[in-house]
Amino acid sequence: MKILVTPTSLQPGKNTKALERLKQFSGNLIFNQMGRPLTENELIPLLKDCDGYIAGLDDVTKKVIESSPKLKVISRYGTGTDRVDLKTAREHHIAVTNTPGANAEAVGELAFGLALSIARKIPSLSAQTSRGEWTRSTGMELAGKTIGIIGLGAIGRVVARCARGFSMNVISYDPFMDTAYASEHNIKIGSFQELLSQSDIITLHLPLTAQTRHIINADTIGLMKNNVILINASRGGIIDETAVCDALKSGKIGGLGLDAFEKEPPSGSPLLALDNVVATPHTGAHTKEATENMAALAVDNLIHVLTGKDCPYIVN
Repeated sequence: MKILVTPTSLQPGKNTKALERLKQFSGNLIFNQMGRPLTENELIPLLKDCDGYIAGLDDVTKKVIESSPKLKVISRYGTGTDRVDLKTAREHHIAVTNTPGANAEAVGELAFGLALSIARKIPSLSAQTSRGEWTRSTGMELAGKTIGIIGLGAIGRVVARCARGFSMNVISYDPFMDTAYASEHNIKIGSFQELLSQSDIITLHLPLTAQTRHIINADTIGLMKNNVILINASRGGIIDETAVCDALKSGKIGGLGLDAFEKEPPSGSPLLALDNVVATPHTGAHTKEATENMAALAVDNLIHVLTGKDCPYIVN
C-alpha cells in the first residue's frame, strides 16, 4: 500500500518509533518535502495513487478528495478536522480519523503559560531588560481570580487543573458538559454569557465549526469584564481578529495570548504590533511527548482502517 505522510513532526528522523511501525506496514511511504502544510494543488499529485494518508494541517479540499480514487483513510495527526472536507470524504467512503487527547497536556500547559505570561507581562519585560532597561511594571496575580474555560474537553481539563494549582476559581461552559466531572473537580458550570461576564481570564478550547467561527466578536467582547485576558490555543477562526484588535487598543481586553491565527503565518497582522499580545506559532502540540503520542495514534488509526480493524476515532 502507498501512504502519504505530511505532518512536519512525522518525517524521517523524527518520531522514529511510530515511523518504524509504519514502515513495517508499508514499504511505499511518501513524505512531505516542503517543511510546511501542503496546499490543494500540492496534495493532488501526491495523493492520486495513495491508499492511506497521515495528514498534518494540509488543505484537504473537495477537489483533493475527488482526485484521490484509491484513498481509503485520512488519518489526522491532531484533533482538529476543520481543514478536511468531511462531507466529501464520507461521500467517497473515505474514513477520517483524529487523535483526541494525545496532545491535551501540551496544549493545556501552553494555554495556561500564555495566561501567566500576560498577567505578569513576562515577554515584554524580558525584552526590555535585554535592551538594558529596568522597567517597573505592575502585573496581576492569578490566585483568587476567575478563569473561564470555554470547552471542557481533554485540553480544557488540563487548564482547569493548572488553574486549581494557582488557587483560581474555575468556571466552564461546554454545550456537552460532563456535569459529574465538573462537580467532582469543583468547576462551576455557567452559561456562555455568565462565563464571559464573570471571568478575569477566558481561554478557548473548541473545534472550529460553522457554529464556533467568530464566537468571540464585538458583541461577545462587550459582555466581558474590562481588562480581561483572552487566550486562544485552539483555532484562529474562533475569534474575530479585527474586533479583538480594536478591544485591545481600547483597553477592553487587557491582553491576548494566541497560538492560532485565521491566516498562518500571520504576516502583517496588526495584532503582532501590540505590546499586550503574546503570540506563538501554532506550537501548542509541539512537545516531545505530544508528538510521540499523536504519531503513535495516527499510525494506529491508519493501520486499523486499512486492515479492516475497529477504529474508535473515526470522525465522519
